This record gives sequence, structure tokens and C-alpha cells, in this order.
Amino acid sequence: MNGFKICYVSSEVAPFANSGQLGDLANYARSLPVSLKETEQDIRLMMPKYKSINERKFTLREVIRLREVPVSLNGDTRMANGKTAFLPNSKVHVYFLSFPDFFDRKGIYAEPGDKGTYDDNAQRFAYFCRGVLETLKLLYWQPDIIHCNDWSTALIPFYLKTDFAEDEFFSNTRTVLSINNIQEQGLFDKNLAPTLGIDNGHLKKGGPFLVKDQISFLRAGLTFADQIVITGKNAADNLMDKPAQAGALKELLQERAGEISGAGKGASYVEWDPENDKYITYHYDAKSPERKDENKGELQNDFNLEQNTELPLLGMIGDLSEASGFPVFLEAIGDLLKKDLQVVVMPQGPTVFVDAMETLEAEFSGRFKMVEKYDKKLAHRIMAAADMMLIPSVSGMSGENHLIGLRYGTLPVLINSGDYPDDISDFDPDSASGNGFMFDKLNKSAVEKAVLRALKVYADREGWRRLQETVMMQDHSWNQVSENYLRIYQKAGL
Repeated sequence: MNGFKICYVSSEVAPFANSGQLGDLANYARSLPVSLKETEQDIRLMMPKYKSINERKFTLREVIRLREVPVSLNGDTRMANGKTAFLPNSKVHVYFLSFPDFFDRKGIYAEPGDKGTYDDNAQRFAYFCRGVLETLKLLYWQPDIIHCNDWSTALIPFYLKTDFAEDEFFSNTRTVLSINNIQEQGLFDKNLAPTLGIDNGHLKKGGPFLVKDQISFLRAGLTFADQIVITGKNAADNLMDKPAQAGALKELLQERAGEISGAGKGASYVEWDPENDKYITYHYDAKSPERKDENKGELQNDFNLEQNTELPLLGMIGDLSEASGFPVFLEAIGDLLKKDLQVVVMPQGPTVFVDAMETLEAEFSGRFKMVEKYDKKLAHRIMAAADMMLIPSVSGMSGENHLIGLRYGTLPVLINSGDYPDDISDFDPDSASGNGFMFDKLNKSAVEKAVLRALKVYADREGWRRLQETVMMQDHSWNQVSENYLRIYQKAGL
């Protein structure tokens, strides 16, 4: 298969910008391009230049030919400026498009803390989509694929097949649209259509834009993209089996079923590999999972936990917020700590539950440890030391920690929803099958029962080691995900 030139476009890319509103888009938009680059694809990222992006920290540089880029919609011209940097720890170029009137704000889609959204989000992301196409022309870089993500970039396929349809520069360019959260459809007042370059012919009932008498950016993307990806290995099939989940888009999705594929998530084995992890003291692989105990002993010592490597250690790294259901997990942990168990918790973002965790720390001294702020090195050490990883999520759409856990022989305990069942199946002690411990509903009792089942399996140390060996040998890398995307790009008609 020949290499592709891929322009990967996203409104969020970790570590530059991450709202959490579009599922795990930001982490996906970081990991997939890196993996594709490793397969010798010529891939470049484009995203908005938000005020929150630290130019000095990420070494953003001006691009002379991208100064004062005129971007026009319905006769209104705005000037964009382009800067570039590398995605950290990779060779992937990132282009940041700056529209000061639109993106020089604190938030991505809304002011932090506000329940609403910016009133001009339609214009903000329409100009960004248009700006991507104008930028490509100024770079003299003709992509084979423009890979769009969610509603915020979904106008690119529309503009490409209407206003740019006769442009020779894009004559061999195809589009792929990935959907991370189909509930976020980019709905706006249809009276905005002229300002977005949408003519009346596209506003007919059953046409490419209208959803309940509103403009839907996502519907337009689904209509005009050459290929559509629903993130999650089985998500596309599930959506077809349960079309009600797609709401007003269900008929369109059924019409385009032949162009829809599912694609899973992966873990970065370059960064996360216990055999070569630069942040841990004792390296191990599937043939030596018992060396986890040495990492556990070291962590117990550093965190002033009881020095006993026979005690099961439950780790928890993730979104410790109300939205993730963390209060329920915290309540369950309070009960579980009365058992022979140690727990280490670290947030991957802000949390308002520090006081509650400090109370647990005082009550269960030597059993419970809270790390107040995310620390990359400690995250690796906790993953290598823990026997199980409790994943804080209501939706089943959170991060890669469950997959990283498998690589480290750290069995995930998580909810049976969202993307998780794509890769995790509940452990059955009778058949010794499965690679995690799942609960169906988020409540204290369900979480406790799942952890207690894991503890029961852990009590048979030989059986537990066999389970660790099995899950560590499974391939959940981004490499197998990127191979699937290369097949999708091929299907786009190249």
C-alpha cells in the first residue's frame, strides 16, 4: 500500500487543547497521527490557535507564507495567521490557524464554567474549515486525504464539493469524517446560512443541512464526506442496530451505510511499555509479571503505605470530576478500604474532591494515597505497581488507561458501556476468559462488587499471574488501529 499525504484536522488535539465535550477526541487526534507517521505516511495536523495554547512551551514558530491569509465567506473576508510546531515527542507537524476575533478566548466552545456556548460558534468553525483549505493552497501541499473530526470540522467536505469543486488543486483530494460523539451535531439557527456560505438550495427538507429546522454541521459532513468513521470497533454496527441513538441523523446514516466503518482506539506502546519504561525502576514483560511486586514495594515505601506486596493495590488515574461519576467511585472506595486493599488515586485534570480524599487519607493511613496533581512519571509508576486500575467514567469513552493497564498487567475495573466492551470483556473464572472486571450500572454497590470479584481472583496468586501474562500479550496498540485507517483511506476512492 502506497503512502498517503494526510491533512488531519481537529478542533482539539492533546496536549494543546482538550475540552472533553467530544468524547476522547483530543487524545485520539494526538495518538492516531503519531501512529500513522510511524507507518511512513506524510501526515500533518491542523487545528485552531486558541489563546490557551502556550506558544513558548510548545515552541510555536511563524510561517512566513501563512501571514495574513485571506479567508472569505459570503463576501466577508477575515485574515488568518498560521504558526507551526511539532506534536510533542513526535515528528508530526502541527499547523495552528489563528483568527484573533474567533479564537483569542479562554475557552474552546464556551467560556470556562459557562453552561452555554459561544454565540458565534457557527462562524468560528466555518471560517476555520474554510481557512484549512486556503492554508493548504498557500503551502502548495496537496493532500490525498483530509481527515475531519466531528461537527467542528465537518464543513470541510461540504466546501470541498461545492465552492472548491472546480479547483484543480483539490482534484485528487478525498475526505474522511470521524465521529467521536454523535450527540454533538453542531446545530445552529438556519438564518445564519448565508454568512456561512450555504445557499438556499442546500436548506431544503431532507437536504444536507437541516435537522429539525436548524443547520447541522455534522449532517453536512455526513452527506459530503467520501468515507465516515464511527470511533469504536463495534460502534458503527451498534449504531446501525440501534439507529435511535443517532436521532435525526439515523436515515442519513442508513443511506450511507456502505461508506461507514468502525475504528477502535489504541495505546501508545512507544510511551507505555513496562519492558522499556524510562520512568519505572523494575522492568518486566509478559514472562515476568511478578516483577510488578518490586515496583509496588517501591511505591508503597515512597507513599508511606503499609509495606506488604501481598496486599492488592488498586490504582485510579483519570477524570476525577462530577461528570465522570467520581463521587460514586469515591464512596465505593471508602467501603472497599475496610478490606485488605490499598488504593492510590491521581487526577488527570482539575478535581474538587481533594478535601474528601484527604479525609480518606487520614482515616485509612497506610492504605490510601491521594496525589493532588497529575504527574507523568508517577502515572507510569502507579501503572507499573498497581494490580488493578479502576477507570472513572460514566460513558465508557474515557482515555486509554484501560488499554495501557492491559499492557502493564494491571487489570481494568470499569463500566460496561461506550467503547470499553470493544476491547474489554468481563473475566469468567470458570473458563478463565476475559481481560477485565466490568459493572453494568454506575452505583456504589456495582463498583464494589466488581472490585471484590477482582480481589477474589487476585487471591489465587498463580491464577492471577496467568491472567496477567494473558492480557499483557494482547495487542491493543495504535499500530493495529492505524492499519484499519489506511484501509479506510484506500476505500475513499484513491
